[in-house]
Amino acid sequence: MSILEETISSKSQVTWTERAPSWDVRSSDRSFELNIHELWAYRELLYFFVWRDLKVRYKQTAIGVFWVLIQPFATMIVFSLFFGKLARIPSAGLPYPLFYYIALLPWTYFAGALSNATNTIVEHQRVVTKVFFPRILLPLAAVLSGLVDFAIAFALLMGMMVYYHVVPTLRVLLLPIFLLLAVATALGVGLWLSALNAIYRDVRYVLPFLVQFWMLASPVAYPNALIPEKFRWLYGLNPMAGVIEGFRWSLTGHGLPPGSLVATSAAMVLAVLIGGLIYFQRMEGTIADRV
Repeated sequence: MSILEETISSKSQVTWTERAPSWDVRSSDRSFELNIHELWAYRELLYFFVWRDLKVRYKQTAIGVFWVLIQPFATMIVFSLFFGKLARIPSAGLPYPLFYYIALLPWTYFAGALSNATNTIVEHQRVVTKVFFPRILLPLAAVLSGLVDFAIAFALLMGMMVYYHVVPTLRVLLLPIFLLLAVATALGVGLWLSALNAIYRDVRYVLPFLVQFWMLASPVAYPNALIPEKFRWLYGLNPMAGVIEGFRWSLTGHGLPPGSLVATSAAMVLAVLIGGLIYFQRMEGTIADRV
């Protein structure tokens, strides 16, 4: 038995002993119920999963965490050259490198967290099939571990803002709200796809196309102002549209205030997250048998 399995097994035994009097058995088609007490009881295991994801991600890499910076930085250079200098796409009054990097920051986090959350059940199938623990901890850990990469990439953004003499205003206080929307979107969609991927392995092949199409449908390479105002609320059905425009607006003060766009995106995020929780909970009882 691996160290991970022993850790989970011992944690499960302790939790069973502590909480045995309050457990009850219900059918798998029960109505939606998010057991916060159970998740809190397994908080140390969640921390272990997050820490393990980070260690595995950078183990035996030559440049370590600098890989977090290479992808958005290289993409920023390509976008600045082709969409900025050549295509002359408007940048809301911002320098092209800053305009694109701010958008790539939440997008890179979302794409990475979604990919990791989708594959996490299959990657941990040996543990899932042998030991009991709330399966939701796996996609949740994948989403939370991505915040460490986000923080590292965000430090580079602060340096770029100093270089271009862009001073944040009080709007930056709203930035955590947009980050929370990105986290909730990654978790909600990740719950759907991780459960589906445990049953249909085709999902991992579809995921790259989904991420690529989603990026083109998000205001990463272009500003929200190019979307006609009467269709802007409809564009907000893409949750990442509100997140990306919210990042640009809160950090720099440039661009249109993402009012109706963010409101629509927030409603969509809530629907996706609740739907993902319900679907994942219904499939949780059968995942171990079908993974």
